Amino acid sequence: MKMLTQIKEIIEPLNSSDGAGVKLKRSIGTQLIDYFDPFLMLDEFGSENKDDYIGGFPPHPHRGIETVTYMLSGAFEHEDSTGAKGVMKSGDVQWMKTGRGIIHSEMPAMTDGKLHGFQLWINMPAKLKKNKPEYVYLNSEELGYFSDENRRVRIIAGEFNGIKGPIENHNVEPIYFDVELDENAELSTILNENHNSLIYLIDGHLNIGDTSMSPDGKSYLLILDKSDELKIKAKRDSKFLLISGKPINEQIARGGPFVMNTKEEIAEAIHDYHNGTFAKY
Repeated sequence: MKMLTQIKEIIEPLNSSDGAGVKLKRSIGTQLIDYFDPFLMLDEFGSENKDDYIGGFPPHPHRGIETVTYMLSGAFEHEDSTGAKGVMKSGDVQWMKTGRGIIHSEMPAMTDGKLHGFQLWINMPAKLKKNKPEYVYLNSEELGYFSDENRRVRIIAGEFNGIKGPIENHNVEPIYFDVELDENAELSTILNENHNSLIYLIDGHLNIGDTSMSPDGKSYLLILDKSDELKIKAKRDSKFLLISGKPINEQIARGGPFVMNTKEEIAEAIHDYHNGTFAKY
């Protein structure tokens, strides 16, 4: 028997900054919710004031995680220690598996206008944390896309109404949808009851299970319970992310941009970074 998914917890993102002073809202990776296995961090960055983002994210290292950057508007230029570089534009996705280690930078490819996007950190299981880094770079037109008269769903990972996203055969079996619903539109989908799932409500007013939720000019993280049938109705035009993934169920140790399984492995990452062997293969 299918159980209707309910909102388990509502979290207001905390104002934060990262890189060279880029202002953002952090909803996972805080004292409110440190880790939602397999999700380590979720940031929303966005401003029309160039002073809030112009410093960008100068060169910095990562090990043991995946970073998923999704641009809604604006542009970022990225470059890293593997020699990869390019410009992310509106609607593009960069899915980076950092593995053993990568040093990269993300700098605004714009000097004014609106910048808006998200970065999600996904943990990697111990057996993959020492792999060579790899990228999946997706232009906006490569995403799965479903639309009808009152619903639009961009599908980065997972499947909706028979349309699949380009990220497949991933160890955490992710779902990552960008959803827009017009007033009174409904969306139904089946979730894996053993996975951890969330909605990031950007704008609008949603009914989910027994709860009515409107951000009133703010963004909110909605943690869902572990049920399988998700039904959402928009009380007015709404926009949100739906993200879900299979827990890895391993202990983690954090050290800034490094996430491993033990404190000793964090110390090793710091040592490798400072002695120049970090991103050598």
